[in-house]
Amino acid sequence: MLRCAFEYNKDDFILDVNLNVENQIIGIQGTSGIGKTTFLKNILGILNPKSGWIELNERIIFHEIQNIQVPMHQRNITLIFQNALLFPHLNVVENLKYAQNFKKTKNNSDSNLQPINFEFEKVVKILQLEELLHRKSHQLSGGEAQRVSIGRALMSSPQLLLLDEPLSGLDFSLRAQILDFLNQINQDFKLPMIYVTHHAEELHHLNAEIYRLSLNEKNHRILHKVADQV
Repeated sequence: MLRCAFEYNKDDFILDVNLNVENQIIGIQGTSGIGKTTFLKNILGILNPKSGWIELNERIIFHEIQNIQVPMHQRNITLIFQNALLFPHLNVVENLKYAQNFKKTKNNSDSNLQPINFEFEKVVKILQLEELLHRKSHQLSGGEAQRVSIGRALMSSPQLLLLDEPLSGLDFSLRAQILDFLNQINQDFKLPMIYVTHHAEELHHLNAEIYRLSLNEKNHRILHKVADQV
C-alpha cells in the first residue's frame, strides 16, 4: 500500500498530493505539462518533496519533519517509461536476469517490506516471452520490447509499479495486448500500479481507479478522483 501527502514546488510550480493506493491500478490523467511525470518522480525518489511524507507498505520512505529520505534504489519501486529501455548487448534472458541480480543488492537494505517474488518462469509465461528469450533487443518489435521491459521491471520484485505513458506510439492491437498483460499481473500478484496516460480508454481497459491532475483556485496542481467511471 502506498500512502502519501506531500507538496513539491519549484519556482511557481506547486504540486500538492494526497493519495492512498492499495492493490489496485490507479490511473492518472491530465494535460501535458501539468505535472504527471513530476508526481511519479517524487514517489520514485528522483525528486524530493518540500514537505509532507510518503509511506510504502507501512515503511516511511520520505518524511520532511523526521528527515527521512530513502534513496531511490532502496524504495522497491520501479518506473516503466514509454520507450522500452533494454540493454542492447544483452538478449531477453540476460535483460531479465540482470534485474533479478540487481534485486539481490537493493533488498539488503533495512526494510519492513517483504518483496513480492516474481518467479522467472511465471513472468515469462504471463508475458508470453518464451519465443523471444534468446533474441537481442534490436530483434524485437515495439510491443515485444515493451513486454520484456515490463518483465524486467517485475523481476526486480517491486512493491509498486509506476508506468509513464508506457504504450505511447504502439498500435491499438499491441496496446490491448499489453493492457491485458498488466491486468493479469495485477490480478495474479496483487501488485499496485500507478498508470499515467492521456488515453482514457487504456484506463477503462485496466478497470483503473481514475484521478485527474489539474490546477485549483490557488494555482496548485492537485489530484482529484474522477467520479464517473464506466
